[in-house]
Amino acid sequence: MSLSTHALDTSTGTPAAGLAYLLTDAAGAELAAGTTDGDGRAPELGGVRIGTGVYRLHFDTGAYQRSKGVRGFYPEAVVCFEVTDPAAHHHVPLILSPFGYSTYRGS
Repeated sequence: MSLSTHALDTSTGTPAAGLAYLLTDAAGAELAAGTTDGDGRAPELGGVRIGTGVYRLHFDTGAYQRSKGVRGFYPEAVVCFEVTDPAAHHHVPLILSPFGYSTYRGS
């Protein structure tokens, strides 16, 4: 299975570059960590091999917003998802602003 994410900041209409993230399994074990690149992507996730199960992508949205001089409402966004087909690619994007965020299963 391969995993990717793409973080976009709707308050600026740009990729959320410099957003720290952490991937954990259901037990909370750290599988990958990093910071989104200039395009809002997480290249470290490309090398992670995971099977079926429940995972969480933690995004440090509070530090990201503070780095932009903005006080946001959500200090963290945690996206919990389940992998049922380990052969499929899973894209888990994050769309954020200081006062909201959303996600969906991408392709």
